[in-house]
Amino acid sequence: MPEKRTIMIADDDADIREVVKILLESEGFLVVEAKDGDDAVNKISPEIDLYILDVMMPGKNGYQVCREIRLSNSSPVLFLTAKSQDSDKSMGFSSGGDDYLPKPFSYTELTARVKALLRRYYVYGGKSESTGEKIILVKELSINKDSCEVKIGGRDVQLTDIEYRMLLLMAENRKKVFSAQNLYESIWNEPYFYSCNNTIMVHIRNLRRKIEPDAENPTYIKTIWGKGYRID
Repeated sequence: MPEKRTIMIADDDADIREVVKILLESEGFLVVEAKDGDDAVNKISPEIDLYILDVMMPGKNGYQVCREIRLSNSSPVLFLTAKSQDSDKSMGFSSGGDDYLPKPFSYTELTARVKALLRRYYVYGGKSESTGEKIILVKELSINKDSCEVKIGGRDVQLTDIEYRMLLLMAENRKKVFSAQNLYESIWNEPYFYSCNNTIMVHIRNLRRKIEPDAENPTYIKTIWGKGYRID
């Protein structure tokens, strides 16, 4: 991973922005600051490698900013917020976020999350050497492992990093049933807790909305009741 990655920190609390900026710059990152949601939207750029968004901001909130980001790119989004209920996490993932760090947070955990998100994004973003089959075809669905492009019937499908990795995992292991625990531990590389099941359900729902002709009657990602999910 190149030494200089650019990160946006969007928070209406100037003290938090300053602390996070100093922390990230000490780790070798370039930092762009946004004082609220509207400022963050105005500063969305292909040059930004990762976004750290507070949820509760004047103007557009963090979820709305994340949706704006997803209109143009798939850079990782980390929500940094005092809201930590499962329903809040689900809303964050539904809007296209990749990770969620409740306040108060430790600086060690913040830098670890940032580095992990960037590492996963660039490894699975075609920056690493790929092996085996380059194009995976499932009916009208195609996944190019070199470019990480996903298409349905020739139409480009924009996925987040997490969505792409989840889809690729199941497509590379067709007919294998993945439980929520299998998916969570494979994608997040963290221990699974029962509350994580909701996180998986939200990502599956988002994936179906993007790739299925009818998300209510999926033909790609099948639910195997009581067991998990699979792609045939």
